[in-house]
Amino acid sequence: MDIVRSLCYFIIAGIFEIGGGYLIWQWLKEDKPFWYGILGGIILALYGVVATWQTANFGRVYATYGGVFIVLALIWAWKVDGFKPDKYDIVGASIALIGACIIIYAPRN
Repeated sequence: MDIVRSLCYFIIAGIFEIGGGYLIWQWLKEDKPFWYGILGGIILALYGVVATWQTANFGRVYATYGGVFIVLALIWAWKVDGFKPDKYDIVGASIALIGACIIIYAPRN
């Protein structure tokens, strides 16, 4: 159950980071209203809070988050921006996610 909870925290944090960054991108690069940037900043701050809900230390959490972020960024690009990941995107993201899971969930004495 702890692994499922941890994975949920990684997914929520990832959605907040990508979503907040996306809103700021829209404001600065796509001429969206200023409030997109403000909302994006607030959401990015929430990402920082959610990341602290993990029980592992900072280094492991953020190293693992990198692999999770890769997968979520490709899913976001596919579903929101219409980007179609190719087989190399999927293989690379899978390798990153496997590595991330080893970092955070490997049994240690």
